[in-house]
Amino acid sequence: MITQVRPPQPVRIGALVPLTRPGWVEAGRHLLAGLELAVGEVNDAGGIGGRPLELMVRDTAADPRRAEAAVDELAQLGVAAVAGEYHSVVARAAAARADALKLPFLCSSAVLDALTEEPTEWVARLSPPQSHGWRVYTDFLLDAGHSRVAVATEPSVYWASGARILRDHLAPRGGTVVELDARALAPAAVCDALVDHRATALLLLVGFPEPAVSIVRSVRRDQRLTETMIGAPAGQPEFAEWATTLGGDSAAIPFLRYLPGRLGPLGARVATALRERLSEAPSFVAFEGYDTITVLADVLRSHGTDRGRIAASWPHVAVEGTRGQIRFSRTPGISVWQWARTPVQVVDRDPAEPGRFRVRHAG
Repeated sequence: MITQVRPPQPVRIGALVPLTRPGWVEAGRHLLAGLELAVGEVNDAGGIGGRPLELMVRDTAADPRRAEAAVDELAQLGVAAVAGEYHSVVARAAAARADALKLPFLCSSAVLDALTEEPTEWVARLSPPQSHGWRVYTDFLLDAGHSRVAVATEPSVYWASGARILRDHLAPRGGTVVELDARALAPAAVCDALVDHRATALLLLVGFPEPAVSIVRSVRRDQRLTETMIGAPAGQPEFAEWATTLGGDSAAIPFLRYLPGRLGPLGARVATALRERLSEAPSFVAFEGYDTITVLADVLRSHGTDRGRIAASWPHVAVEGTRGQIRFSRTPGISVWQWARTPVQVVDRDPAEPGRFRVRHAG
């Protein structure tokens, strides 16, 4: 009689990713590429104690309620942890639900400071808090001579938080921020307001493609605003869709990117593999996805699959990621375990070659 050997049960990780509109689909595709690449490498190396790592992907479509439902479903399916998400408001909803269910959540790519209302042991984050990244961006503005800043904005907790950080950081140094309601003002009216307020920089705190594309085109074509800098701190110009949609207008629009000045050997190897998988240069979001699984695999090997032990391991993590060594700590004002040394750059597309990026500032 032949005894059949059952294959080992997989260790399951839930992945929250925006894969359909109105989510930022390109960001979701890059995040998923990083997650999947790392899972494949973990399994090629023997998995987690001989058990394969399995990614259970759920599309959030930038919908907080959909993310909450996905966390509920994944918890019932027995995942060891949940990972991912790009949109801050969605990640906040997922983090709150994970905390309530006592399910570990490693947030890959969302920056809103208040990811949970109260301090939690269950959530850790790889991306820098918004208050840090946007302060670096404000330093760039001031160094470049921009103290009169306008922001075109739409209603959102994330955009409102960004505008507040800019204002709080500019004001002590003599700077001002004027908010322009992108819902109430047509692009031509935004241009008039920039002239009226004598703003030297306009930051896009709005959705893409619209109204961002129309505002960029209007400002670029207004002869009164030839010296006005356009910025997009949230990172929209990182992705190829930005360049494809805006063409030559896509360049010289600085944004935040979370990469070091030079990738180490691991980062360089992963960059090559991600480029092959994506058929284009990987964004920082793809590296965030890869690092997420790298951290979780290390935790699972060292501490097992018990959810409580995973959450208790956050302060003990010391993992070499694609962008440096990852350690989590408590950061003042941040309610989750935070990687405090995430690299931050201000980057734009080179007007002479929009497919090439220029580092304008690092912090």
